[in-house]
Amino acid sequence: MSTYIQNFKKFRPLLEELVSRDIKIKYRRSVLGVLWTVLNPLFMMVILSIVFSNLFRFDIENYPVYILSGQVIYNFYSGSTSSAMSAMLDNAALLKKVYIPKYLFVMSRILSAIIDVLASHCALLIVMIVTGVEMRWTIILFPIPLFMLVLFCFGFGLILATVAVKFRDIIHLYGVFTTGLMYLTPVIYALSLLPDWLYRVVRLNPITNYLMIYRDVMLNGTLPDPMHVLVGLAEGAVMMILGLLLFAKKQDTFILNL
Repeated sequence: MSTYIQNFKKFRPLLEELVSRDIKIKYRRSVLGVLWTVLNPLFMMVILSIVFSNLFRFDIENYPVYILSGQVIYNFYSGSTSSAMSAMLDNAALLKKVYIPKYLFVMSRILSAIIDVLASHCALLIVMIVTGVEMRWTIILFPIPLFMLVLFCFGFGLILATVAVKFRDIIHLYGVFTTGLMYLTPVIYALSLLPDWLYRVVRLNPITNYLMIYRDVMLNGTLPDPMHVLVGLAEGAVMMILGLLLFAKKQDTFILNL
């Protein structure tokens, strides 16, 4: 772990350049640029609100805000881990030429995704104001679930990047996985609507816990359950440690498969 910390301090300027590059590449030749990060969840919120509140008649208070808050969390998980998964492959040419701590490429993908989630968070605040949702002081606690989610996504991103170097098919399969996982995360429905057996399954999903904490502070105006916070920290820390250990064990073999 000390090696990771020393490398982070030494290569911090490079990490900043990688993050800047990732953001520029993502929005290259885009007229609206980062503004799409705000518009995309807003468009999806409108579509999902119309479909699920009318067609399926989900009777949830402030349903558009409820959906958008779910999108903020789930889109960050899905987008950051998907991007991190291809970090080694996309930077293969650079890795073959000079020594750079390889985990920095994964970290840069996660950090650049933070820009997106903050923009989506601002979109949520705008919608809350427009729809007249009461703004409570607990909204200042939103970094708590986001921090835990970043730890989780960084660890999981390291695992995905390690596997993707040798098994490229996972890049295609992961899209199917994230689509299925979304329906096992209470983004568009309330947990109270689920039967007991399905409720237990959805609660086992780590993203569900982070989403519940986020909605507690943003929509419900309540302090997050201490047990949920402890579980979230444990899940994030364990995933990050597992990711770092696997990545450190396999990184010397990356060059053979790139």
